Amino acid sequence: MSADKRETFGQVGIWSSALHGSRTDDAGRAAIAEAVAELEELDYGTLWIGGNASVEDAAALVAATRTVTVATGILSIWDHTAEEVAAQIASIAASARGRFVLGLGVSHGPMVPRYAKPYSAMVAYLDALDAAKPPVDPGHRVLAALGPKMLKLATGRSLGAHPYLVTAEHTAEARAALGPDALLAPELSVVLDTDLERARTTARTMLALYLKLPNYTDNLLRLGFAEADFDGGGSVRLLDALFALGDAERVQARTREYLDAGADHVALQVLTAGEGRSGLPRAEWRELAGMFAGRS
Repeated sequence: MSADKRETFGQVGIWSSALHGSRTDDAGRAAIAEAVAELEELDYGTLWIGGNASVEDAAALVAATRTVTVATGILSIWDHTAEEVAAQIASIAASARGRFVLGLGVSHGPMVPRYAKPYSAMVAYLDALDAAKPPVDPGHRVLAALGPKMLKLATGRSLGAHPYLVTAEHTAEARAALGPDALLAPELSVVLDTDLERARTTARTMLALYLKLPNYTDNLLRLGFAEADFDGGGSVRLLDALFALGDAERVQARTREYLDAGADHVALQVLTAGEGRSGLPRAEWRELAGMFAGRS
């Protein structure tokens, strides 16, 4: 990947499922617009709209910012047709000026009634994006890839991979699978709390959903964890591998582990007890920004 493209993403970004403007009222959308404008001023490189995001969600963030990259992390291929997505992207192309990135994923069987042959479905979806008029440039899309097949597809059909809920060891394996030129932008969940027992409780609250999803548990088993690591909401070993728990300096050190393992960019998801007051943990985002000055 070119140095210019790496600079477009920056080394550190913010991932948040609270950035879905289409899921809230006018006051909520105004709060999101204000928050993302501040994130841009804090010099984060990319804003990832977490969960099942839409191009509509991204358009609102593009309108509220000037230079920061905006990405869906991710848009489910089961909920939006490729033709609709291509048309929506074309409609925001002028205002986005190349700073929108389409993150695509196949979601999970327990969440999608018609889930079947996810790899083949993704290939067909990418084919449809290529055939759309206008097409969606592969250089402006990334795939939520965990396993070897999807990582290989990400290399050939997109800018690269955006893995979620992965370890630094997975990042090293993904870099080897992707090769040196593809983008690798893993998500890293963060709990800014120096009380480690309380921080682990917060992490387990978030992790509970994902330990019910085979895509994630299968990937963790491939990485050497055991079924016993999933008991009780996650073993200490599992939590310490998947999360950055502690103060801002600890988050900085954990982020460096992912960058040293081969990540080009790390998308930080800040978790707070009870999911935060408004879902927009702006105080924590500010605190972390000071640790990454000059790296976005």
